[in-house]
Amino acid sequence: MILPFLFIAPTEHMGRGVFTAEDIAPGTLVEISPVIVMGPEDRQHLDQTLLHDYIFEWGEDRKSCCMALGYVPIYNHSYNSNCEYEMDFEHDLIRIKTMRAVKAGEELFINYNGDWDDQQPVWFDVR
Repeated sequence: MILPFLFIAPTEHMGRGVFTAEDIAPGTLVEISPVIVMGPEDRQHLDQTLLHDYIFEWGEDRKSCCMALGYVPIYNHSYNSNCEYEMDFEHDLIRIKTMRAVKAGEELFINYNGDWDDQQPVWFDVR
């Protein structure tokens, strides 16, 4: 499930991103995405490819990984994100919900640390 007014468009500095054509209220579930789960051996191989930048750590022990379908791989990172993702290990899903109001035309961001307001540097940010 992806809300019908979400769309992918070019961004100024990050390639592509997910945007909204309508205002979205805080706490709105905007996407439920199935994932393809891969074990630790597959993750070692994927870490050597471009897909490394798009996969998520998966499982309680975080040794596996997954490739999310839908728009999930296209959400860009922000330390001041307006969305949060939730992993459902039992049903192999990732959910995206808004954490604050999002205006029409605004890009939707997630924090790659997992918590929407986590300020710890992510692996690609050398601050």
